[in-house]
Amino acid sequence: MYVESKDKKGLDDFELQRFIHGLWQQKLIVIGFTILGAVLAASYAFLAKPVYEAKAFVAPPTQNDIANFNYGRMKESELVPYRVKDVYDIFTRRLQAESLRRDFFSKVYVPSLSPDERKIPQDVLYSKFSQVLRVVPPLKETSDKYSVVVQTGNPEQAKGWVSAYVAQAGDLAKDEMLKNISIESEVRARNLDQQIRSARENSRRAREDSIVKLNEALHIAESINLEKPPAITVNQSVIAGGESGQLTYMRGSKALKAEIENLQARQSDDPFSDRLRDLQDKYSYFKGLKTDPSLVAVYRQDGVVELPDNPIKPNKALILVFGVITGLILGVVFVLFRSFFVAKPE
Repeated sequence: MYVESKDKKGLDDFELQRFIHGLWQQKLIVIGFTILGAVLAASYAFLAKPVYEAKAFVAPPTQNDIANFNYGRMKESELVPYRVKDVYDIFTRRLQAESLRRDFFSKVYVPSLSPDERKIPQDVLYSKFSQVLRVVPPLKETSDKYSVVVQTGNPEQAKGWVSAYVAQAGDLAKDEMLKNISIESEVRARNLDQQIRSARENSRRAREDSIVKLNEALHIAESINLEKPPAITVNQSVIAGGESGQLTYMRGSKALKAEIENLQARQSDDPFSDRLRDLQDKYSYFKGLKTDPSLVAVYRQDGVVELPDNPIKPNKALILVFGVITGLILGVVFVLFRSFFVAKPE
């Protein structure tokens, strides 16, 4: 058994030597394939269109960035203040919105293409655009940073598109915030305006009711020829109205006529309306509540967008190494194939 194992080992060594010897005899073929692989790889690496990548990282705004969104929003105004998360959620929703991608695709990406490229079906172009511009959500649950990545053949174009896309998402989110604030203020002001109208109407009706009551009292006073209040000690509140206003006539016809004329000549009931001034102050406040867009921000850019100096594709060194290895392997396979199928000369 030992002799048999030794013979088998010797046979394997012999076959390996024959294999190496055969490769060495046809080394020019192997070298030729290797050179061919290197040439093809180098041709692709140096002729392929380079692709540059630009990135922008965005993070939530600071409390100072959203402070003016909360101007006038307090417990007394019945408007809940916005939190940083509330504002940033609106921005990230806009950043990932399909409507923004479609708008950017039609207004920026398509115009940058050549006339021949624009003839390609829109679905195909949009699929390609989806690879050119990507919005990458946070990679960790504890992170809240989003990134926008653009890959094009022009480094300045890549940088410009990243900045433009983030800025457009920011403008849309800011407009939405300002619109929400404006609508809330308008609704609040409209409600207050209705309360003001109601208070004025109530005052008008109260004045008309007073005139009717005073006219009745005047009729009674004139009927009993009571021109002036009687010279007796009577509680003034009783004379003014009594429990049901029955003794108002005791003020005398002269005083009653003067008060009726005064009520009829009154130009405005505002000074006599309960809580009217308070309602008017609140109405003016909400009606004039405005937010300066230049004083607020819905996101914070983490760093600046760098102009890419080197392309990310193609990786010339890696492609060249891959071409050499592939050529070498193909050369060895060709030699083995040739040795197996081509008969040896006798």
